[in-house]
Amino acid sequence: MFRYWSLFIAAFWALIPASAQAEVVATFYSHDFGDHFPHAFVKLKGTVDATGQAVDTNFGFTAVNVSPAILMGSVKGMIETKDTKYVAASDPHFSVKLSDAEYARFMAFVDKWRNLPGKSYNLGARNCVHFAMEAAALLGLSVNRKSRFFKKPKTFLREVMGLNNGLRL
Repeated sequence: MFRYWSLFIAAFWALIPASAQAEVVATFYSHDFGDHFPHAFVKLKGTVDATGQAVDTNFGFTAVNVSPAILMGSVKGMIETKDTKYVAASDPHFSVKLSDAEYARFMAFVDKWRNLPGKSYNLGARNCVHFAMEAAALLGLSVNRKSRFFKKPKTFLREVMGLNNGLRL
């Protein structure tokens, strides 16, 4: 009898829709030198539980024009989405599962950075690493706001991992 009951329970769980397991995962990446300068960005992938919306995108913050002007001070900045080839050539560091509410807050955060006025990019004060830091803090992770690695995306993200035990892909 117990054996049949166990089979019934297993069959019941197999029938629960996959949407009950929906989630969006934020993965923090860095990209080393190559045909681009170092960069930090966040990839979102999964499904929003409440709506069933499929998500597969990424966001980073960069200068509109990468030129020597970024060494002199603030320049116009923008939110950027990289192609799959760029993402594949980048290093994933850690992932965080997002609730629907966290996903909504993250998207509002991206919009806020997208709409920053004027010369919003500054290599020393508001660059891609600062964007990644604020994204991590928004998701409840500990960050070092006085880090010395704001121009070193990979090292900065490793620092975040060290401040948050248990972070992994």
